[in-house]
Amino acid sequence: MKRENKYEVTSLDIQNQQEFIEAMKQYNLQEFAKTQKVKKYIVVTYGCQMNEHDSEKLAGMLQNMGYEETDDKKGADLVIFNTCCVRENAELKVYGNLGALKNIKKNNPDMIIAVCGCMMQQPQVVEAIKKKYRHVDLVFGTHNLHKFPELLVNVKHSENMLVDVWEQEGEIIEGIPSIRKYGLKSFVNIMYGCNNFCTYCIVPYTRGRERSREVSDIVTEVTDLVNNGSKEVTLLGQNVNSYGKTLEEKVTFGDLLRELNKIEGLERLRFMTSHPKDLSDDLIDAIAECDKVCEHAHFPFQAGSNKILKEMNRVYTKEDYLESVEKLKAKVPNISLTTDIIVGFPGETEEDFLDTLDVVNQVRFDAVFTFIYSIRQGTPAAEMKEQVDEKTKHERFNRLVSRINEICGEINQSYQDQVVEILVEGPSKTDPKKLMGRTRQNKLVNFVGDESLIGQIVKIRIIEPKSFSLNGEVIL
Repeated sequence: MKRENKYEVTSLDIQNQQEFIEAMKQYNLQEFAKTQKVKKYIVVTYGCQMNEHDSEKLAGMLQNMGYEETDDKKGADLVIFNTCCVRENAELKVYGNLGALKNIKKNNPDMIIAVCGCMMQQPQVVEAIKKKYRHVDLVFGTHNLHKFPELLVNVKHSENMLVDVWEQEGEIIEGIPSIRKYGLKSFVNIMYGCNNFCTYCIVPYTRGRERSREVSDIVTEVTDLVNNGSKEVTLLGQNVNSYGKTLEEKVTFGDLLRELNKIEGLERLRFMTSHPKDLSDDLIDAIAECDKVCEHAHFPFQAGSNKILKEMNRVYTKEDYLESVEKLKAKVPNISLTTDIIVGFPGETEEDFLDTLDVVNQVRFDAVFTFIYSIRQGTPAAEMKEQVDEKTKHERFNRLVSRINEICGEINQSYQDQVVEILVEGPSKTDPKKLMGRTRQNKLVNFVGDESLIGQIVKIRIIEPKSFSLNGEVIL
């Protein structure tokens, strides 16, 4: 079979990966016969739901190879760091954890250490790992995750660090086994990559250009998840609103939502992230029409100043954004909106910041993910001259967070004595004696109830609204 370039994926490649999985399984069985110990792995994930889902695929392949999951790095035979490069703190954590493994590996030289994910798509990061972290065995990127079984086999036969990072994306690979982290709730990628090139963002350089999965493949995956116990599915993409643009068949994200809404047994359907520039009237109609689509949208606006939005290459204005919000609220009156905001983007003045506060005050978001701008090497914003000083960034950030907390608290107070429907997910993280779940608007609710309610949709009366969650009681 002729290959046009090194990044093209053929059917033979996929078949070979199954053979490598089987080869590793046989190797692990032989090791077990000698030692009576099952090989163990741990995948440490940084970043977004995309990375979480990639880690589920790595776990699926590893379990098919005969590995068993552990949460103990010291006792693991294979440690994988699935990395994120969106925030500097995540990168620093990766380097710190890699350094900490050096002595552990000295005591266990057979341990395999692998690093993958978005950080590895940056050449300077790979070079740093080669020079400073020579105890790492395997480095691979986001575009060739499907080749992990082959790479692992090759590591077993090599004494040197193996680096295999593809510079560009290939076709979408279907059928990679996954171990779902959450039984009732599942993530499903509907597309990969991004075409927007926001000037602060490294994602298009690490995840590649936009590619949409076929509708039939998505429907099959969601149907299988539902048949295996999932009640709620979240559709993932860097910009789900532009789904379908790379497919031969003319299809929109609204069309996909309507198709998935037909699946029997699916209780709830969510999606993220939704780029404002591609929010069409048809998509708003689909959200309103589909009874399984939850009344919640994550709708990042990043900044309220038209000047800053232009510098960010967001391709919409403050007025465009507010108009879209009005349309959403008109068609879906009980919708909750969450967003992302960056404070201190290069060139941001006090007037620009006040524009951001104005959007927060007008929209009144249910939750906001706030970020202080940090330079990401390789992005256009890193080269901009008017970088805002750290003191000003933090002062504006604190003012923003204070106002956001006031609004979120006020919104939560409005839930007093309301009856809401929640999907019960399991024990509360803050009080193990209670259960927790989320409303269709993605509000976290804690309540006292029997464990038999886990997995069910129940009605809860809110008796104690808090700043970031709600306490309630079951209505029998």
